[in-house]
Amino acid sequence: MTTAQGTLPDETGDNDRVIAIIPARGGSKGLPSKNIKMLGGKPLIAHSVQHALDSGVCERVLVTTDADDILAAARAAGAWTPFLRDKSLAQDLTPTEPVLMDALAQAEAIDGPFGIVVFLQPTDIFRKPEWIARAVQTLKDNRKRDSAFVANKTHKNFWTQQPDGSWKRVYDWMGVYGPRQTRTPLFREDTGIASALRAALIRAGRRTGDHAEVLPIDSTAAGIDIHDAFDFYLAEKALEWFETHEME
Repeated sequence: MTTAQGTLPDETGDNDRVIAIIPARGGSKGLPSKNIKMLGGKPLIAHSVQHALDSGVCERVLVTTDADDILAAARAAGAWTPFLRDKSLAQDLTPTEPVLMDALAQAEAIDGPFGIVVFLQPTDIFRKPEWIARAVQTLKDNRKRDSAFVANKTHKNFWTQQPDGSWKRVYDWMGVYGPRQTRTPLFREDTGIASALRAALIRAGRRTGDHAEVLPIDSTAAGIDIHDAFDFYLAEKALEWFETHEME
């Protein structure tokens, strides 16, 4: 369990209704039309929609997009798509947080309040639906947690550059080398793969909270995040193996 200290948001009026929100804009530059590009026999966006549905914990699976073709592909995959996102929230440098805020506000205006939001990135398809379910259950079981997300294990060493241009290890213990099995692991935050958070955090413009629980995973495939043609090539090669071995 990993917890960061801070103040929980006001949860007045929250409940345990769960909505998954999958942002998928149409203006991809690195890989044009990537969200509807066919991968494993279905559009990329359909993988994340299916994962949310298969988790069995999401009352609504919402895809927020500014593009008609993505909306149609998401709807065909079983997503809830009651609106198109405003183009002002689909620019190259638009942060994720206001997109989630807008999607939740519009969803609640149509369907009433939600208490838990599942956030999934459509470019992260190497996930298990059970990771989504576990993140949601973590919040239902412990009201003191405001968010829960998977984090991939790594044993790599990391360096940071100092203001004077010199380099320093992030932790001194990284200077002691040894077999992978004996090293202290670090965990990379992978909220786009599977995360759940209180809706109050989304309304406050945040993506993770100060009282988070980290759910460790150890999956090389989960590190494939599809943004360009090479990533897509890797995903094509890895998908069959992942679904055959890791999804068992």
